[in-house]
Amino acid sequence: MADTNDIRNIVLLGHGGSGKTSLAEAMLHKTGTTNRLGSVDEQTSICDYYDEEKEHQHSIQSALVHLKHGGRLINIIDTPGAPDFIGPAIKAIPAAETAVIVLSAAAGIETNTRKLFKLATQANMPRVIVVNKMDAENVAFPELIKGIQETFGPQCRCANLPGADKASVVDCIENETGDSPLMDVAQAHTELIESVIEANDELMESYLGGEEISTEKIAAVFVEALKAGTIIPIVFTDARKEIGVGELLDIIAKYTPSPLQVKAAQLTDGDSSTELKADPAGPLAGLVFRVAFDPRSNIKYSTIRIFSGTIESDTNLLRNDEKKGIRPGHILKSQGGENKEIDSGSAGDIITLAKIEELKIGDLLHDGRAAGKFEVPDVPEPMFSLALEPTTRGDEQKIGAALEKLCDEDPCFKVTRDQQTKELVASGLGDLHLRVILEKMQNRSKLSVTTKEPKIPYRETIAAKAEGHYRHKKQTGGAGQFGEVYLRVEPGERNSDPPLDFNWDIFGASIPGQYEPAVAKGINEVMQKGVIAGFPMQDIKVSVYDGKHHPVDSKEVAFRAAGKGAFIDAIKNSKPVLLEPIVNIEVTIPAEHVGDITGDLASKRGRVQGQDMLAGNFIVIKAQVPLAEVTQYNSQVKSVTSGRGSYSMTLSHYEVVPPNVQQQIIAQYSKKKESD
Repeated sequence: MADTNDIRNIVLLGHGGSGKTSLAEAMLHKTGTTNRLGSVDEQTSICDYYDEEKEHQHSIQSALVHLKHGGRLINIIDTPGAPDFIGPAIKAIPAAETAVIVLSAAAGIETNTRKLFKLATQANMPRVIVVNKMDAENVAFPELIKGIQETFGPQCRCANLPGADKASVVDCIENETGDSPLMDVAQAHTELIESVIEANDELMESYLGGEEISTEKIAAVFVEALKAGTIIPIVFTDARKEIGVGELLDIIAKYTPSPLQVKAAQLTDGDSSTELKADPAGPLAGLVFRVAFDPRSNIKYSTIRIFSGTIESDTNLLRNDEKKGIRPGHILKSQGGENKEIDSGSAGDIITLAKIEELKIGDLLHDGRAAGKFEVPDVPEPMFSLALEPTTRGDEQKIGAALEKLCDEDPCFKVTRDQQTKELVASGLGDLHLRVILEKMQNRSKLSVTTKEPKIPYRETIAAKAEGHYRHKKQTGGAGQFGEVYLRVEPGERNSDPPLDFNWDIFGASIPGQYEPAVAKGINEVMQKGVIAGFPMQDIKVSVYDGKHHPVDSKEVAFRAAGKGAFIDAIKNSKPVLLEPIVNIEVTIPAEHVGDITGDLASKRGRVQGQDMLAGNFIVIKAQVPLAEVTQYNSQVKSVTSGRGSYSMTLSHYEVVPPNVQQQIIAQYSKKKESD
């Protein structure tokens, strides 16, 4: 069991293709943890061990590896970089003390790099920027560094520089001399030191007074500077050639904080909060930040960051506010897809538990002495959806169970049964996301589905007041059925809750009060199924004001039918209209594509609400647009921006559909109704 002070937890964040996984493999090999350098291209990576990751040659799930260097146990969380798989990366952020932001020297600062850097900043994490693939041809290093400083701040300073031959790096923390084509080493050293000592007033006064600051004093204050954000070191590497990797490991071991050196984690419970010091003897509190199923054995593995206390095989674990205890069994240390048993896991470390089916990402695991929940970053709402149908009849239940496991693994994947359209709808962050998820299901469970665009969840309402009447009379010998209802309808407030404002305004005994529930039931049946296009209705006020009954033949079934018929009669005379869902959309794009995107949104009946300028010549366009127009927007944004754009959207409200669109939808419904 490692001493808490000797643990370093880092999370590798960055855009896809920046080389995060290759960097993790190089660190493992450089320290002798592995005897060969794993390769993504050759499908020998320890971190990318799923078949889908090997096939697509990029990470789709976060992976945990560990190594020892400079007397430290370094836990490394390698995360996906493709925008479609950002969920596991976001959920891994609270499990580490330091964020290592990796970018490709050739590609520069990409969309996910910005997003993840921002999230790490919001989490108050020390950050280190790694410029990987430094041997790439035609890299304008001065412009790249300038772009990093403009985008992420002037506190981004070079901790080392590429050597003249790009086969080595020159240290700028302890060295003041050296040869680099990027900039003068002495200048880089001075800029770095000045940013570091900003975190210490005493050192700053000494420095301004002309005193030479020793490397020992710099080392002593470096961690504080990282935590305060006065320094964000820039480190150069070439992971595939293992250049600069040892130097990066030195920086992690020497200058990044241990779990004891950062602000204590907090549990919030209502209005109160509890600090959790990284004390192995303290109350046990851990966060489940990763869930994965072994593709072959189907065993569930849950990875936990322990913030306080110690977990042993016989510890009685509690999940969230549940009272039922869980026995952890074997305590495991993960090395990619391999898991080795250890005696225990203590404060500051990251461990894995197997076969505990009830654990979910975001769960608090404790021993009864902690309560509340950890504040974790929100993930994007999955808005790219496909309707699923089993390829083989009878597979519905198996598919449901398989999809549930995939939802456990990926916080940005959701499956719902649409009560309105009766479709099984899978939602993710994009076409690639859902395609890979369904590949997983096929590979693991031998289950396949056909996909199609899901139906848009339109709604129906009315635009005018109207009266309705219906008499239900049925005589079949013996007791008959009789019920007569008069009612009026009028538009309610838009997006009202509940969707129906029902009023029983009968005076006298024209309809006895005992039949009110039956009339309401008939009206609600129509509300659920709609009148003009088969969609649920909303924003309607109804007043039942008159009717007739028969002392013998009136029954609940008769007034249910009468209420239903009168309501349909009124709706047909009240200028019924369709409502469509409107989403708030934010599109992040390079500035040169603003005209293309705003024009495209306008063609989709969208309304631009505003624009925000980002560093690095990027712009966020905010708009409202009908959901029906952007169900496949993912591929369009990527096409227009050559893969550099991204978007997110959330449901805003419902609005009336334009008449021409309404006519098309009603015609489709009528045609389907006739064929059925």
